[in-house]
Amino acid sequence: MSGYRVEASRLLPVEQTVAFDRLMGAPLPDLFSRRYAAFPPVQEVVDEPADWGSVGQDRVIRLADGGSLRETLTSVDRPRGFAYRLDDLHGRLRPFLRTIDGAWSVAAEGTSSRVTWTWTMYPTGSPARLTLTVIGRMWSGYAERSLEQLETILTRP
Repeated sequence: MSGYRVEASRLLPVEQTVAFDRLMGAPLPDLFSRRYAAFPPVQEVVDEPADWGSVGQDRVIRLADGGSLRETLTSVDRPRGFAYRLDDLHGRLRPFLRTIDGAWSVAAEGTSSRVTWTWTMYPTGSPARLTLTVIGRMWSGYAERSLEQLETILTRP
């Protein structure tokens, strides 16, 4: 079954390598601290390797509403971006989504960086596919809030 792709981006006043390194090291509860519709804040990350940033590593993300999911790094291309897969979903999205392929890309634009976050969502089955447009709209609001937080994180002295 094909996926449903959503994307959000923001131009940030930070050099590409700095943006990548700070994004890769950003604590998820800081980056995803605000609820938007069905998307709760990240409460904590458990089982995270101390040297997070290598393909194949995984961690468990616990959400403020009691849900959780596993994130596995599938690609790391410093300073251009990284990709991951979310699976083992528990919570509000579980009835609708089987897996999610996510990616962050960081592209130099002069002395700034264009940071783009994408999700490709794979539904649990045909009826769930009908909800992807609604989930995608909610994700867009969540992404905008998260990119605002990312700008704060990346521009801290």
